[in-house]
Amino acid sequence: MSRQAERQPSSDPVPTPRLTLGSCLTTHYHAGNGRMVSEYQHRAGLSFIYGDTAIHGPALRSEPRQTLDRQPQAEQALRQQLRQLGFRTALRQSLALPKDSAEMFDRASEEDWLHFALEQLPQLREQGWDVDVRPGFLFDLTPVDGWYASARPDPNAQRFELEVGILVKGQRVSLLPLLARLVRQKSSALAPPQLKRRGDDEWVRLQLDRTPRDNRPLQVAVPLAKLKPILATLGELYLSEQPMADSLELSMADAARLDGLDGAGLHWHEGSQLLAFARALAERPSAGEPNGLGAALRPYQREGLGWLQTLRQLQVGGILGDDMGLGKTLQSLAHLLAEKNAGRLDRPALVVMPTSLIPNWQDEAARFTPQLRVAALHGAGRRAHFAKLADYDLLLTTYALLPRDIEKLKPQTFHVLILDEAQNIKNPASKAAVAACQLVARQRLCLTGTPLENHLGELWSLFQFLMPGWLGDAGAFNRDYRIPIEKHGDSARLAHLKGRINPFLLRRKKEDVARELPAKNDIVQWIELNAAQREIYENVRQAMNRKVQEEIDRKGLARSQLIILEALLKLRQVCCDVRLVAGDARPARGTTSGKLDRLMEMLEHLLAENRKVLLFSQFTSMLALIEAELEQRRIDYVQITGATKDRRQPVERFQAGEVPVFLISLKAGGTGLNLTAADTVIHYDPWWNPAAENQATDRAHRIGQDKSVFVYKLIARGTVEERILQLQAEKSDLAAGLLEGREEGWNLQQSDLDALFAPLP
Repeated sequence: MSRQAERQPSSDPVPTPRLTLGSCLTTHYHAGNGRMVSEYQHRAGLSFIYGDTAIHGPALRSEPRQTLDRQPQAEQALRQQLRQLGFRTALRQSLALPKDSAEMFDRASEEDWLHFALEQLPQLREQGWDVDVRPGFLFDLTPVDGWYASARPDPNAQRFELEVGILVKGQRVSLLPLLARLVRQKSSALAPPQLKRRGDDEWVRLQLDRTPRDNRPLQVAVPLAKLKPILATLGELYLSEQPMADSLELSMADAARLDGLDGAGLHWHEGSQLLAFARALAERPSAGEPNGLGAALRPYQREGLGWLQTLRQLQVGGILGDDMGLGKTLQSLAHLLAEKNAGRLDRPALVVMPTSLIPNWQDEAARFTPQLRVAALHGAGRRAHFAKLADYDLLLTTYALLPRDIEKLKPQTFHVLILDEAQNIKNPASKAAVAACQLVARQRLCLTGTPLENHLGELWSLFQFLMPGWLGDAGAFNRDYRIPIEKHGDSARLAHLKGRINPFLLRRKKEDVARELPAKNDIVQWIELNAAQREIYENVRQAMNRKVQEEIDRKGLARSQLIILEALLKLRQVCCDVRLVAGDARPARGTTSGKLDRLMEMLEHLLAENRKVLLFSQFTSMLALIEAELEQRRIDYVQITGATKDRRQPVERFQAGEVPVFLISLKAGGTGLNLTAADTVIHYDPWWNPAAENQATDRAHRIGQDKSVFVYKLIARGTVEERILQLQAEKSDLAAGLLEGREEGWNLQQSDLDALFAPLP
């Protein structure tokens, strides 16, 4: 209204402030990018009402006297109030309000306008301001009465529909299509990096797809404190690629993420079971040791057992990704024993593993869960077990044999299917991976300390085994995750992928549970001789046994010490590597050492966990063979042997973290070294004098060591190594005398000799 047209006589000299609010879409040239851009302009028009008359602008002395008595000081106070609220005089004309209809003000930003609409406008109304909201004003906000969510499962399809929304004027309005629209428009307000930096007390304006009156779309403002958990849970991937509808169709496994919506304060209309599923995975309660378990579980192991039990209850799979040495095998056996005690192990469990781990599983099952009926589907005699698989609680097989035996195993439904060292199926096209995915099981588990070694495709392969199709096919996974993350460094996609897999991945690093670990952890790593070693071992054993018996017949047992030591030395060398007794001649089939193969597997995992390793052997010729393998794999190392002149440099390099592996011979490095940077000790060929072995271990485990030390002893199953290990426990003096040639303690009986030279099982 013009100043002149509206002046009328009034008996009320006190002005009532009127604030007119409007918006318009304008197009203008942007000098920064040289393009025409469209943007909204918003204006607040201030005028004053005297009785029935509206007037705007300052009172001018040059104006002719009118019958209206204006109050300049009161008007100025109202202007000042607006400025204190963040308004400023508009310097540019705008079509947001009619020209010359009021005194024009604007604000610095969209965020300022939203703050005004939420916080200040209600206060002005309470103070008696007359507020006139024009059609199309973008900050004409409708109150939000509440928040809701629903999750409708479709058990037949193993999927569910998720809807998240608000209550407005008594009606449910899904937020998902609104958020999807903003995400697809690449709105900076919801871009993950910006969203992360913004405070929870900030708000986002949303325009609803509803026009209940005057052709005005409803506008609402929602707090970021509620939007953040919704967007973090769903992620821009879902919102940008699914059909724009009121609900999202998700895999049942994605229900694990619903726990993330708790922070949004939603009222759940449907989906209590799915929400309980999510909370159970998130809580990860501990479980007590099952009755009969031959070990006391540490707290983190009880948590692992509880997690495995929860996965079974929820009928989903998972990856137990603890560091090497933290007891993944023990936790798995405890899980199987708990299932047996509860009467649920009514069909066998199957564990697939590298060949080298068969003896370890056999040993730990015998020690910790003797109640389980165990059969190893390994070797020529394995075929006898196929007709009676259901008679066993636990079956063990290897990645090499699984493809060969798949037709025998496919008809059997397993209670639990476990892949140990599951990175062996990281190539989804490998025979082992294809065969593993064909097996039928109620629950699938992966054990690996290195779930991801080279690229995300390896992780996809594990989950394709665990929950087929959950992460999409390989092409979709590459498009949605691998390329954005690996090539473009997309942190939002990485966060989304982590959010999806974390409920199904339990990984504890050594340092995470250091307080629960003893200062020194002794672990026997059982080794299976390969075919070539077995053949040569038997040949050497038979030949040396004849020589020993002939010597005993001539001189007697007590005076045959030298020939016995020579025989034991040769057998121990075969256990290390056949080249120690056969020179450079390689066997006609297979590799030269199952122990060396297993050592390289261990080092691969240990170094992936950033371990620092001391590797001891009393055979310098064996260290030379290990050295060649390390060089072939481009693994940095230092060493000390009797030929090493400068001992300081390798010690300093290892202590400084320049190299991860230190090769040490017994005589050269068993004493006098301080190597506290190490957290792992490997005795490749154990020394049967416990004091000497401990002295070597103490190179790492000594004053100044602030880490728990893992000590691995590599023992060839069924060989002289295992027999002397038993003697060490039963007759330590005799064991030391046998290996060191000491006369004291040399009380060897014929029964001891028979055990030492017994044939391989």
